[in-house]
Amino acid sequence: MSELPPNGNSDQPDPLDSFDEIIAAETDRDPDLAVIEAGSRTLRTLGGPPESGVPTRPADPEVDNALREVEAELATRWGETKLEPSVSRIAALMDVLGEPQRAYPSIHITGTNGKTSTARMVEALLGAFDLRTGRYTSPHVQSITERISLDGAPVSAERFVETYHDVKPYVEMVDASQEYRLSFFEVLTGMAYAAFADAPVDVAVVEVGMGGSWDATNVIDGDVAVVTPIDLDHTDRLGGTPAEIAVEKGGIIKTGATVILAQQPVDAAQVLLKKAVEVDATVAREGLEFGVVARQVAVGGQLVTLRGVGGEYPEVYLPLHGPYQAHNAAVALAAVEAFFGVGAQRPEPLDIDTVRKAFASVSAPGRMEVVRRSPTVVLDAAHNPAGAHATTEAVREAFDFSRLIGVVGASGDKNVRGLLEAYEPIFAEVVITQNTSHRAMGVDELAAIAVEVFGEERVQVEPRLPDALEAAITLAEEEGEFAGGGVLVTGSVITVGEARLLLGKG
Repeated sequence: MSELPPNGNSDQPDPLDSFDEIIAAETDRDPDLAVIEAGSRTLRTLGGPPESGVPTRPADPEVDNALREVEAELATRWGETKLEPSVSRIAALMDVLGEPQRAYPSIHITGTNGKTSTARMVEALLGAFDLRTGRYTSPHVQSITERISLDGAPVSAERFVETYHDVKPYVEMVDASQEYRLSFFEVLTGMAYAAFADAPVDVAVVEVGMGGSWDATNVIDGDVAVVTPIDLDHTDRLGGTPAEIAVEKGGIIKTGATVILAQQPVDAAQVLLKKAVEVDATVAREGLEFGVVARQVAVGGQLVTLRGVGGEYPEVYLPLHGPYQAHNAAVALAAVEAFFGVGAQRPEPLDIDTVRKAFASVSAPGRMEVVRRSPTVVLDAAHNPAGAHATTEAVREAFDFSRLIGVVGASGDKNVRGLLEAYEPIFAEVVITQNTSHRAMGVDELAAIAVEVFGEERVQVEPRLPDALEAAITLAEEEGEFAGGGVLVTGSVITVGEARLLLGKG
């Protein structure tokens, strides 16, 4: 565990001063977004100019070409949906690189939903206490460089390319010695760990790609292991019950670690607690050792009172919508307390002003993100029924839409029916579309399911996402400029990422 930093007295920032970043995505995507970038000029104009700090294609043609070459080489490897469950290849890469993942302590995050938001909150808290952070999340939405962040910002394209070429000879060495070449995700994981050691960082915040025990990230021994809520997703690979999935995700719990458990299904909690006992790990459970004491809706987010393992943190502004984000905040706070030894080596809580400052700076692009007004267009990357239910609750709480139009493009390997059923109560109509990923469910198949859930009169089909956005905005405007119509784009992080780009957000 690291030592607790000195208390700070920074002024709390204006709660409305938040900025957009890029959310980690859920699936592979083609790095060449030329088709999307050449999309609807009308939508781009309505969305406004791109924000600063959001990674786009490099302006320098030479750098852009170098990045494209790296993306092309990575694309020749197994994608993230093709797995051979083993850490043998990534372990071999770490060995020839000199074990860079041992050069810094780490906080390791798994779970089904909320991993990325929690990772961003953990990163913001650590950075507010003057620690240099590295954050690894996967996959990306608009730029592959999003996956590796230093000090709260994606690495530059130049640094990404340089890191790739630094590890490439070692990657090829491991490829030659293994039955299978290193996968796309394994190479990126190796790049992240090497970049963090080279920086160097004070602490790494690492999000699991899938599962836990055999995930490529699991060559680290996290000082703190975080398990966000477990639900059914990737059941073909992880298991068909929360308990079976918890077995895989519990693989990140290492000997002597501190385990931060979000609220879990009973059978999943039992599995995780048993694993903690087996490896002599210390456990803090949401609802018992820490949690959300109170919350109320505020302009642009919510005001929460959190109970950490070291005490209470009142009146913390969180510029994110939805009860689930308050719970993510409680989990993130407990993880950072555990990292600093609060509640164990140190009895006093973290400095409240620093905690408030950190949470007020958090953003979660693609999670209830408003990207346009009149009518309001919201992006949310929920891609499974549990996430969709959480989004539905957040929409009802944060917005007063008189008419909400859904734009849904989903992946073919997801529980699409369950996703649509979660949204049925809040969508007046739904526009079915398709993103550019090879994993996208075809519009005809998705529309057939949507008709069964919504009825034929509430379903419109637009195969191209730009056309789907135009159609949804038109439907939302039918009640008039001041009637309170809105659009929610959802179903896949890829769909959200491409919509975000079309609407001028990156």
